[in-house]
Amino acid sequence: MDLQKLLKIVAIVIGVISIYFLGNIISTGNDQIRAGEGSGIVNMFMYVSYIVLAIAVLIVLVFSVLNTVSNTASLKNTLTGVAAFVVLALLCYFVADGAETPLKNGDMLSASGSKLVGAGLYLFYLLAVIAGGIMLGFGIKKMVK
Repeated sequence: MDLQKLLKIVAIVIGVISIYFLGNIISTGNDQIRAGEGSGIVNMFMYVSYIVLAIAVLIVLVFSVLNTVSNTASLKNTLTGVAAFVVLALLCYFVADGAETPLKNGDMLSASGSKLVGAGLYLFYLLAVIAGGIMLGFGIKKMVK
């Protein structure tokens, strides 16, 4: 049995189990769930969904890393992208200023926390400008041709 058939069988089994769980939740009813009578069944299904999500993310990460490591050109491109991102993040961190800031609930945001928030915002803005510039550049290049 090849891997594709095995994955299809696993997907079918997960689908059938999901349909069973959905039927249980629907049969419980909204009123009982709101009243707390069906919360145990919903909590159990939420934990099952968390486990399935964690397994899916783990599988994606493992196969991505294996594919990247097996292909040296891909590994070089990946490391270049990660290094560029880290350099931009560090640049934004050093540019950001940090000051203690009062929060709405009365707590204080520390200076380092404020600096991290500012760095994250600067990094978002910088990446958005870079992405927009790349799209604009390719659009102009396509119009010229």
